[in-house]
Amino acid sequence: MINDNKTRSDWLRIHNRAAIDYKNSEWSREYLFGVRKKRKQLFAESRGNVLDVGCGYGMNFPHLTQATQITGIDFSPVMLDSAHKYTQQLGLKVDLRLGDAEALEFADNTFDTVISTLSTCSFYNPLTALQEMRRVCKPEGKILLVEHGRSSWEWLGRYQDNHVHEQIELGGCRWNQEPQELVKGAGIHIISAERTLLGIFHTIMASPAKVS
Repeated sequence: MINDNKTRSDWLRIHNRAAIDYKNSEWSREYLFGVRKKRKQLFAESRGNVLDVGCGYGMNFPHLTQATQITGIDFSPVMLDSAHKYTQQLGLKVDLRLGDAEALEFADNTFDTVISTLSTCSFYNPLTALQEMRRVCKPEGKILLVEHGRSSWEWLGRYQDNHVHEQIELGGCRWNQEPQELVKGAGIHIISAERTLLGIFHTIMASPAKVS
C-alpha cells in the first residue's frame, strides 16, 4: 500500500490542509466528471439505517431520500465542521461523528446500508476500512460505493502511476488504486459495477456476503 512513509498524523495533516481545495473543486468533480449524477443514481438504493464512511462535507446526504437514519463519519475535523454547516443549511438531521474508518465504533450488523464516495483512495489502509464497512453492515444489507482509481487506458494509467506521490502530498489521494480489487479483497461481493470516464470512475453495488 502506497503511503509514502507518511505517519497517520501526517495523513491527517494532509487531509485537513486539502479540505478547502477539495470543496472548491466541487463544480468540476460533481458536474464535469458527473459524480453528482452517480451519487444520485446509486444512493437511491439506500434504505433504513445508513452509514456514510468518509462523509467529507456531506455531499451524499441529500441523495439518501429513503434513509430512516443517517450517520456520517470522517477523520478530518475540518471536513466534519463543513458537514455540520451543510446539514444545517439543508435542514437534515444527521449524526455526525469524528472517527476512524479503520476502527468504526459500531457493533457488528448495525446498518442496513453502508455508503462511501471517493474515499478509499484517502483511507490510510483502505482494505481495513472496507473490512470494517462489511463488519457493520447487516448480512442482508448493501454496500454502495462511488470510487475512482487507475484508468483502464494504459497511457493514462502510467501517468497516474508516475505522479501518485505528488497526489499523496497534495491531497492524500492514491489515484492509481484498483477499487474493485480492493472491494473483493475485503471479502465483499460485488453485485454490479460500472466503470466510466476513461475507466477511472467506478460505481459499485455490493453485498457484505455474510451468512444471516
